[in-house]
Amino acid sequence: MLSSAFRAPAKDIELSSPPPDSVSALAFSPTADILAVASWDNNVRLYDVNSQGQSQGKAMYSHQAPVLDLTWSKDGQFLFSSGCDHTAQMYNIQTQQAQQVAQHDAPIKCIEYAEVPGSGPVLITAGWDKKLKYWDLRSANPIATLDLTDRAYSMDVAVSLLVVATGDRQIHVINLSNPTTIYKTIESPLKWQTRVVKCFPTGDAYAIGSVEGRVAIQYPGGDDKKNYSFKCHRYDIPNGSLPGSPAVVGSQHVFAINTITFHKTQYTFCTGGSDGSLTFWDGVARTKLKTFSCKDLNNGDTDARPPQFGTPIVATSFNHTHEIIAYALSYDWSKGHGGVPPQGSNITKVMLHPVKPEEVNKKPPKR
Repeated sequence: MLSSAFRAPAKDIELSSPPPDSVSALAFSPTADILAVASWDNNVRLYDVNSQGQSQGKAMYSHQAPVLDLTWSKDGQFLFSSGCDHTAQMYNIQTQQAQQVAQHDAPIKCIEYAEVPGSGPVLITAGWDKKLKYWDLRSANPIATLDLTDRAYSMDVAVSLLVVATGDRQIHVINLSNPTTIYKTIESPLKWQTRVVKCFPTGDAYAIGSVEGRVAIQYPGGDDKKNYSFKCHRYDIPNGSLPGSPAVVGSQHVFAINTITFHKTQYTFCTGGSDGSLTFWDGVARTKLKTFSCKDLNNGDTDARPPQFGTPIVATSFNHTHEIIAYALSYDWSKGHGGVPPQGSNITKVMLHPVKPEEVNKKPPKR
């Protein structure tokens, strides 16, 4: 187990025996040093991670098709997964048994476990059948079903704020005090496809990441002056620096924001992109805290000419003490089947980064 005497190793440590196919989600247990990894190879793997960042496989269970998302129960006793087999499963950490707990008419892209006022803990699923469903785990049928405008792409929950992003660039905001009604639906302030939506742990705002290398911060309570967006995971192309480089000044390499993960006590967050880099941000102070470039992560070199961009970062997760952030490097399917690495060359890695306070601590307020 990780203790307060955690000694940060000099560099990031590779998780032992990663999946042989792309990673779709990472999720550390909220109470123990167990990392769950979901993959396109139909499996969910669990790993023990010790105080030195050393890891070993702990357990594995399967879906009938690729697994797309993961979430834990608050007490860390149960892990939930959803996938392309149209089901969600609940895995019991003690008994090491999995059972089906939800069903859709299409792949279930998103899964969350939340406290709903008046109903207690509820499993929430959103799928490519354009449905959002609430489940009481004691019943085979959903408590309620909401219609979405398109396929669910990303979903997150914090306190009583539930946010669902759909394939038509709509953002659906639900107040869990009134869970069967969509509080408001807005068009994403970003121009291109939404990749990820994450709620601030305070439950008063959320962040959106898109394929255009941009993040938007939105406060759904009505104070639009606090909303803003910023560019990231982009690289200027020096004019005339490459054969065939554009004559237009200001051209950029632009990469998707695949993952956003919040620090639960500092309320800062980390973005991971298809360029293969990580950046930590203070969203309230609108400040960049620390960037780990492709080169810093031994995952390419953007200073080279032509630049060498790394394997995409597709998922991230802080452990429960926030002393480690795990990040997954794997093919992000942005080029379809044509971009799949050759058979036998597994580029998937899961890395464990020891977190330093200066990377994640929010900026003190200006006097």
